[in-house]
Amino acid sequence: MENNSLQKNLGFGAALSTLVGGVIGSGVFFKPQAIYTATGGAPGLGIMGWVLAGIITIAAGLTVAELAAVIPKTGGMMIYIKEIYGDKIGFISGWIQTVLFFPGLTAALGVVFADQFVVLSGMTSLKIPVAIFTILVLSYLNSLGSKSGSIIQNISTICKIIVLIAVIVLGFVLGKGNNPILSPVVAEGVSPVSSMGKILIAIFFAFDGWINVTALAGEMKNPGKDLPKAIVGGISLVAAIYLIINVSFLWVVPADVLANSVSPATTVVNTILGPVGGKIIGIGIMISVFGATNAYIFTGSRVLYALAQDPHLPKGEYLSQINKNDAPGKALLAMGILSSLFALSGQFNLLTDFAVFSVWICIVLCFFGVIIMRKKQPDLERSYKVPLYPITPIIAIISGLFVLGNQLFTSTLLACGGIVIMLLGLPVYSYMDKKVK
Repeated sequence: MENNSLQKNLGFGAALSTLVGGVIGSGVFFKPQAIYTATGGAPGLGIMGWVLAGIITIAAGLTVAELAAVIPKTGGMMIYIKEIYGDKIGFISGWIQTVLFFPGLTAALGVVFADQFVVLSGMTSLKIPVAIFTILVLSYLNSLGSKSGSIIQNISTICKIIVLIAVIVLGFVLGKGNNPILSPVVAEGVSPVSSMGKILIAIFFAFDGWINVTALAGEMKNPGKDLPKAIVGGISLVAAIYLIINVSFLWVVPADVLANSVSPATTVVNTILGPVGGKIIGIGIMISVFGATNAYIFTGSRVLYALAQDPHLPKGEYLSQINKNDAPGKALLAMGILSSLFALSGQFNLLTDFAVFSVWICIVLCFFGVIIMRKKQPDLERSYKVPLYPITPIIAIISGLFVLGNQLFTSTLLACGGIVIMLLGLPVYSYMDKKVK
């Protein structure tokens, strides 16, 4: 290996498409069921939830963008935590991302992709093989270089936005528009407070993945300028799409019908176009999930590559190798294999619930990190500063703590499992620390 550094050949467009492509996956198609189930089949609080979650996620993006501007290095969140809180906590954040979060969600998306393939083809026995094949193929394509992964992301992102726009237009043009959008807020006997908690958790999953784009900073030509723009612009675009498409869903079918539909988007298209429309949206969902899977493989391998630079990771010298295409080939191979093992479970919700809690601990640490860096290094040159400081970071922190608290009390077993896997990184760090010394 003549070069063990990733090439700086990504720009604003690649970062934007990676964020949008990574965030828009399965959530927008499937989560309306959970949202309107929580409201008792009423539309109002669900729509308010999409607006509120969008505002909160934008606040989170505005906050983390400051760290992205002042620490423009490959690895993103893990590197921020390492520089702010020290090597050990930084290692643990990278550990949980590479052994659970990225492979878990990559596997979950591979399973959803395979589920849609089964629906369209009827070949149930191919579910797991298709999921694993998708993961391994995307891992290989990304090993051909960051431009290859970026091209896949750009194409899939464009395709999924076209599909989403088509659903929105068809909904508003062919839908009758006689269903209530904002009232009633909740069904009779449903608590708005507890309902909003469930709604936000569901919607935050739909927004999950926006922070992963920070892992590409080391490959960007001008990360200090382009990465904050990609984060804020990408989240804002996704939030607008989510809100509009959910209004278009209600334009066609009422909220109580969406609450009882396993695939709300398919129900909407079936209503206005019939079974053929359902097939079309099924293909659209596959394209959307394919792009999201690619985004997690693309960014997750960069986090593992950055973690492998740390002498505390076993086999780090192997995993940090760059191939002839200037891609982290060994990291991609490792992530592909681990993701495939997770995919053997065939469980989408279990994998997502298991993976998301642990990474939110790291995200909240980043929110606090902006405030810590402002106090410790007030004179540090910042090409971007979070607006309305410290109000914006405080909003992000409160929302992050809400996510953690809600998951801890509603999915206690899975949350504790994630914590256990995170803590397993400590003996690994300690063992390797003794070897290094």
